[in-house]
Amino acid sequence: MSLQERVIDHFTNSIQTQQEAVVNLSELIGFASQRLVHALLNDKKIIACGNGGSANNAQLLVASLINRYERDRPSLPAIALGTGMTMLTAIANDMQYDDIFAKPLRALGQSGDILVVYTIGGHSANILKAVNSAHDKNISVIALTGQEGGSIAPLLHENDLELRVPSNSAAHVLETHLMITHCLCGLIDYQIFGG
Repeated sequence: MSLQERVIDHFTNSIQTQQEAVVNLSELIGFASQRLVHALLNDKKIIACGNGGSANNAQLLVASLINRYERDRPSLPAIALGTGMTMLTAIANDMQYDDIFAKPLRALGQSGDILVVYTIGGHSANILKAVNSAHDKNISVIALTGQEGGSIAPLLHENDLELRVPSNSAAHVLETHLMITHCLCGLIDYQIFGG
């Protein structure tokens, strides 16, 4: 396979994953946006976390809420967990790495907030611990997952949502999570600030 064929193959597979996701998840994405809007309109905040590339998606969500998505508008309250190197390494060193999201969530999260977790495989111990900590504080969870949902799926409560991308490719799940994030940001702006 030539280099160009590999590029075409990657694009084609990514597009196919996104097409399957839009068929399977469009209603849930809309519902997730309504949940986020409800929290924001009730003076609650959005808290997001993820590892690696998923951390980038979590930070993009938060940046788009605090700063702007596609237009200028008032800032919306959001926090990305695990972004401060000093805090992250202090928690990992003094406690354990599994606590890097759960510990600040316990300190900053309030009942009615929403935790948005990004995880490709759904097995990361620090994400699982964050979900449990959210439930302890009456914080609902929106989980963007992939593959088979991993260990996170059984932890979710009936008032939580899972947006599972139908792919086993980590790259395509990550790319589709980015598209879902853009959809959520656009839907939030539309519902709060109008068309």
